[in-house]
Amino acid sequence: MRAYWILIYGVLLVSCKQSEPTLVTLEDDVILLSADAFEGRETGKAGEKKAADYITERFKNLKLLPKGTNGFLQEFSFKNSSSPHEKPKFSEEKSDSLTIGRNVIAYLDNQAETTIVIGAHFDHLGYGIQGSLFPGVDTIHNGADDNASGVAMMLKLAYELQNENQQKVKNNNYLFIAFSGEEMGLLGSNYFVKNPTIDLNKVNYMINMDMVGRLNEEKAISISGVGTSPSFSQTLQAVNEFGLKIIENQSGVGPSDHTSFYLSDIPVLHFFTGQHEDYHKPSDDAHLINYVGMETLSNYILAVVKDLDGFGKLAFRTTKNESEETPRFKVGLGVVPDYLFDGKGMRIDGISEGKPAQKAGLQKGDIIKKLDTITITDMMSYMKALSTFEAGQKTKVTLDRKGEILEMEVTF
Repeated sequence: MRAYWILIYGVLLVSCKQSEPTLVTLEDDVILLSADAFEGRETGKAGEKKAADYITERFKNLKLLPKGTNGFLQEFSFKNSSSPHEKPKFSEEKSDSLTIGRNVIAYLDNQAETTIVIGAHFDHLGYGIQGSLFPGVDTIHNGADDNASGVAMMLKLAYELQNENQQKVKNNNYLFIAFSGEEMGLLGSNYFVKNPTIDLNKVNYMINMDMVGRLNEEKAISISGVGTSPSFSQTLQAVNEFGLKIIENQSGVGPSDHTSFYLSDIPVLHFFTGQHEDYHKPSDDAHLINYVGMETLSNYILAVVKDLDGFGKLAFRTTKNESEETPRFKVGLGVVPDYLFDGKGMRIDGISEGKPAQKAGLQKGDIIKKLDTITITDMMSYMKALSTFEAGQKTKVTLDRKGEILEMEVTF
């Protein structure tokens, strides 16, 4: 892998001297960014800096303009917290106790009045920092889906929008941002909107791609932020000539970088192909990525951008913060929900080792229909039902397993 990385990196350095951008495939970008050489891309560590250098070279190759505070880079310093209940805090001081993170920012100037921000975070969990779901020794978390996939797709869109075949998409400028510090609490995007390198009042809308590498057989894609502009929903459906099953979420608030822009009154769209059993584990590797699906989704997002290009500056609309309505609960089943399931009930996308669901015999693909006597219709009703139970309690789970209705006893 090291030799492969050196070869591709060398090709980029040579091609930067050429007049035309070089196309690097989605697969090449994902493989390289999720290689062990980047050591899990933890913010502030050597691996994150290597990844930032790689993305910088990709931006140079794409003939984009630097739009950071130091070339393509925008550095930010913060003090990390040892407590899981405290978020890291930004600091302008210079101290050995501070960690330096860096966003990588490039600009495609079409001499337009408005700019579209297209972003994806490139940091991950290093050797298993807070947030890792791998209960073992220090192991590199390569984060192929989370979020080498999003960065690769951003770079692909940058190539397409720079390409001469896209001359009609000229009513906006484009700002491409690879954010760092997302895994520590949206640090990079938060810092950017507080210290923007362009006029935020002229930002038309923001597209965020976070975990876009696992398009499933149903070709289901979750799109959040649809309610943040009245222009979004119709376009998202109108340009879907790709057979995608679109699951719209209205809220502009979520656990990814689009939230920082929404809170600055900017319309946002967040694209997400769903959670999986390898989420925040060392097993999130490049060979598990659906590259054909990534190509399809990239083409779809480009079609969305093209369609919205003639709309002028989009109106912003506030949305209900769904996270504020999420009930608190003291117990869990130990399952990964299928966030792309839009049927009745809550479909399980993964089972955690040693947790109540596994001990009770629940399986991936089961659709939970009831907890005790409470009917489960969707994710929110599942969480509300779960919030009524205490540790040590037993209850019956009614589920649909491939058309067969089963009852199982679970102990929390």
